[in-house]
Amino acid sequence: MTAMITPFRNGALDIDHLKSNVEYQIKHGIDALVPVGTTGESPTLDFKEHELVIEVTIAAAGGRVPVIAGTGANATSEALELHAFAKKAGANACLSVNPYYNKPSQEGLYRHFMALADKVDLPIVLYNIPSRTGITMTPQTVARLHKHPNIIGIKEATGSLDMASEIHSLCDIAIVSGDDSLTLPLMAIGGMGIISVASNLVPNLIKKMVSLASAGNFCEAAKVHYMLFPLIKGLFLDGNPVGIKYAMKVAGMDSGEVRLPLVEASEPTRKTIETCVKQLGITH
Repeated sequence: MTAMITPFRNGALDIDHLKSNVEYQIKHGIDALVPVGTTGESPTLDFKEHELVIEVTIAAAGGRVPVIAGTGANATSEALELHAFAKKAGANACLSVNPYYNKPSQEGLYRHFMALADKVDLPIVLYNIPSRTGITMTPQTVARLHKHPNIIGIKEATGSLDMASEIHSLCDIAIVSGDDSLTLPLMAIGGMGIISVASNLVPNLIKKMVSLASAGNFCEAAKVHYMLFPLIKGLFLDGNPVGIKYAMKVAGMDSGEVRLPLVEASEPTRKTIETCVKQLGITH
């Protein structure tokens, strides 16, 4: 699944480019689209823009692949509003990040997600990324939430395989990687795949690696993992989506600028990404 970038041109949403990115992803066999998450620069979008990106992505996908809409917020009322919009727009599920900055307790996290699950009948993929939110949802809270039929999965981006193992030992929630570099090891302990940043650029290769791992062919999957590893590490040198947007530009898929407070990639990062893209022979 691809964590979609949001194309901007001269400060505004580039809807035409968003549509073409959706077509590119579907053409190259991706299993689902995930608009307006972290990679989609969701904190810089106002509510109308956020809803428009969800709406356009769903319309452009046309039912050919599922759309998991980013609907997270650090106010439960705002998350509910986005959650309800995603349901109305026809999203297949939503990706909902832990409330950030205000650092709720585990009970606060539980009540937040239960409010979403109870009030809007739309499947929820939890999103645990403490490096951005300042709070980690414990495996016990994940297992407690998974008792609700609408809470179906978790995007695991703590960087800890122990975290994923403990979640797996407590419940059967679907676990997907939130870190491109950890997809393969996570799948080796029961992970289901990836919501990927790198697949904005190389959806076919990410799909190949995940498919091989899903079939139990970890030796061949590892070859793809190691081939992509330098690029994946390079994409995050200056943060996300700074790196992936520059890599797409280098490969001929210019998706515009990033929005402040993000800024363009530094010169050393640009050189690293250029080298990786060239070595992989990626052009579009």
